[in-house]
Amino acid sequence: MDKKYLDSIIKEYKHYTIEGQVADYIPELKKMERCDLGIAIIDRDNIFTAGEWEKKFTIQSVSKPIVLILALMDRGEDKIFELVGKEPTGDPFNSMVRLETYTMNKPLNPMINAGAISISSLIKGKDNEERLARILNFFRLLSDNESLEVNQDVFKSEKETGNRNRSLAYFLKDIHCIEGDVEEALDLYFMQCSIEVNTLDLAKIGLILANDGLNINTGEQLIPKKYAKIAKTFMLTCGMYDESGKFAIDVGIPSKSGVGGGIMSSVPQRYGIGVFGPSLNKKGNSVAGMRMLEKISKDYEMSIF
Repeated sequence: MDKKYLDSIIKEYKHYTIEGQVADYIPELKKMERCDLGIAIIDRDNIFTAGEWEKKFTIQSVSKPIVLILALMDRGEDKIFELVGKEPTGDPFNSMVRLETYTMNKPLNPMINAGAISISSLIKGKDNEERLARILNFFRLLSDNESLEVNQDVFKSEKETGNRNRSLAYFLKDIHCIEGDVEEALDLYFMQCSIEVNTLDLAKIGLILANDGLNINTGEQLIPKKYAKIAKTFMLTCGMYDESGKFAIDVGIPSKSGVGGGIMSSVPQRYGIGVFGPSLNKKGNSVAGMRMLEKISKDYEMSIF
């Protein structure tokens, strides 16, 4: 792999951006450029980038596996899976249908909004200021980027318009799947989704996960190996919303997408990949980003299957 290859991939797939739309249901995200497309790929010795790889965007649902890991480190598996399940849904990421109809009476997994809100409520801290600081510091550690911050405009936009998530949260509280105050849990969830990153940040985190939580450059185990494996399993089975099965067949890499246009992928023991393409399909996934990952996976035999 080299930069020339990635440049050619960006050029080949950029026109697919016209097939989707930015996430206009969050007012601040309407301002993103639909035609943007960027990628960063990192391994032990090399960093390859192309397109709008440096452009900042909010991490959105790509935050979910990382906050899940922090919650696991804080509270342990028993507590986490008391409040959320381990199964794919087949439903949209913001659906509330299964909360009433599923016999377990809890969110099916931590990658859908309902499950992620439950997980956010489990982060330790005396208040949201401390909890957010712990989340931010964890992201900074994994990405090796001390400058990561919350985009306050996006946070306010999500808080003001997140009526479905608010409905989910109050329902979760009613069935005892949220700890503490509902509005605090919601604010923390909206803030974690509003952390600004670029593709290289995602690629660096993806590489940590690809190596089961180990920073291969320093030798430091940043994430317990078991928790890294749990996160990657959820990424593979649930990480691309209700398109996860198709993505597993076509691409075969543990990945997590977000409606900000980001995708974080972890190729076991090989690569961390970050993609940015805010033009989304109807499932909420980057149209061109998914196509690029499929092409790269096939060219470099990255599928885990």
